[in-house]
Amino acid sequence: MAGKFCVTQTYAKNDTDKATVGFVIANAALGSEKETMVFLMAEGVRLAEQGYADDIHEAGFAPLKELMANFAAGGGQIFVCSPCFKRRNLDEKKLVAGATIVGGARLVEFLSDDAASVSF
Repeated sequence: MAGKFCVTQTYAKNDTDKATVGFVIANAALGSEKETMVFLMAEGVRLAEQGYADDIHEAGFAPLKELMANFAAGGGQIFVCSPCFKRRNLDEKKLVAGATIVGGARLVEFLSDDAASVSF
């Protein structure tokens, strides 16, 4: 693959436009043959829970559930901030496909390898 790309996602239903656009960009990076990771943190960790994104659909975009599924199916990695996830008392047994709970060190490791990054 031609480089690495990271999307840091801090929004969920508190800003569905930003939550959606983050995954649009992540899918575009995958389509550009980048090793792509989405790092969910703060409210964004809610997107990692099965069923949460099912009703998010911003006009002009594919439904967020579909964007997330396509991202995972295409080999994208979804990393979920462990302290943020635990703080919200979410269920580790109900993660969406492709999601893994990790510490912040995983983000630092990925970015330290010359990854481009955007944040939403």
